Amino acid sequence: MKQLTKEQAIEFGKSGKWKDWPDKELVGFQLFQDRLCIDFDHFHEKLEKVLDRPVFTHEFASKDNLIKEYLGDKPAPTLAEIMRLIPRDKRLICVTG
Repeated sequence: MKQLTKEQAIEFGKSGKWKDWPDKELVGFQLFQDRLCIDFDHFHEKLEKVLDRPVFTHEFASKDNLIKEYLGDKPAPTLAEIMRLIPRDKRLICVTG
C-alpha cells in the first residue's frame, strides 16, 4: 500500500472522504499507514467495531498486534495480555466496593 506523505495525510484527513468508507476498508487503510490520516476517535470507534472488542488506547503502541488481529493471523488478546503491554511501573489498579 502506498504511504501518504505528511501533506497528503493532512489533506486526506481534512477532505472527510473517509467518513463514508465501509468500516473494514477504513480500518485496513489506516492500520497500514505510517501516519494518522483520519480523525483518531473515528478510527478508534471503527476499529472496535471491526475487531468486535474494546481497544484500549495503549494498544495502539503495538500496532503490529492490531494488524495481525485484523488480518486474522492472531486471536484477540486477553485482558491480562492487554494489561501486560503497560510497563509494570506504570500500572495502577484501583479496586472499589
